[in-house]
Amino acid sequence: METKSKINLSPLPGRVTSVDFFRGFTMFLLAGEATHLYSRLLEVDSGFFHFLGTQFNHHEWHGLHFWDLIQPFFMFIVGVAIPFAVSNRIRKGYSPGQIRRHAFKRAFLLLFFGWALYFIEDGHLVLRLQNVLAQLSVTYLVAFLIRDKSLRFQLIFTLALLLFIDLAYRFFPVQGFNNPWVPYENLGAWFNNKIEGADKSSIWASLNFVSTTAHTVWGVLCGRLLMSERSQKEKIRILIIGGISALAVGYALDLLNITPIIKKIATSSFVFASGGWTILVLCLCYWLIDVKKLFPKFAWFFIVVGMNSIFIYIFFHIGSGELIQKIVGPFIKLLFSWTGPLMVSILTSLGIWAGFWYVTYWLYKHKIFIKI
Repeated sequence: METKSKINLSPLPGRVTSVDFFRGFTMFLLAGEATHLYSRLLEVDSGFFHFLGTQFNHHEWHGLHFWDLIQPFFMFIVGVAIPFAVSNRIRKGYSPGQIRRHAFKRAFLLLFFGWALYFIEDGHLVLRLQNVLAQLSVTYLVAFLIRDKSLRFQLIFTLALLLFIDLAYRFFPVQGFNNPWVPYENLGAWFNNKIEGADKSSIWASLNFVSTTAHTVWGVLCGRLLMSERSQKEKIRILIIGGISALAVGYALDLLNITPIIKKIATSSFVFASGGWTILVLCLCYWLIDVKKLFPKFAWFFIVVGMNSIFIYIFFHIGSGELIQKIVGPFIKLLFSWTGPLMVSILTSLGIWAGFWYVTYWLYKHKIFIKI
């Protein structure tokens, strides 16, 4: 296999650089969580670092932290990539049937790996749809199947899903699970208990795949927009209008006490608010990277991660951070023990994070792209 002595920073052929950047940025932040860095920031005796640590952890229940946007980022960017991937396969001569079979295979593998991560962690088979891979197995397939439908159809479809799940939470008739916005006392908790065979399962609802399908479908719509012949200025205008509109709906539902923003059960207001922020972040990335051509090396740093996004997600979830810690930990302790235990733990987390990045860099350098 060929090894390049120098990394090419030019845009990748047939791709929108901002999309690869957005994916890589999201995966890099997820890798940071696997190092436990964000929780350690909460221990620092500093208002700024405590705020930062708070924003990089999920909100306890009702509200929205920055970290609550990361899964929507991931699910959305998968949708954005669908039109590009399908177009690329068509150019290579794939038939519609081959493309469809690949999509079903990919959905199956996403579910398999999502469940495998639970199996590895718990030691027994757990039928959950809470991690991003398991949820994507459903949302990706739905988004793929309706990718060629009209803008109106896809918007109405997602709005109908959000209305359906909102009403289902409100009017679920089972006693003890008919308090829609109360932890462990709602439809999501009941569904968890049923599929897992437990009396009190996770506070995170497996049923979230219904409402978060909107994130992936909206991603498809944005991907089609970026692929279109519209001018860059018009694309940015449409993204801004779409993002602000979704934000307005989401926060209005919350502020008017209609539907609270709750990430852990993916309420409709959460999907709108997080979807709005996600579209605006994509717009910012597109403007900075593809329009203004700013920060090419900065963008490349994250693109390296995004080119093996599924691999690195699985890699840091199977305990590989412990192996990297065994390598870098002793050296950091030797050199920086004078800074105190907390700082040593933070520096160790940073060392593990750098190790995760280097793995993706090595794969990129050797042109190894692990896809499903």
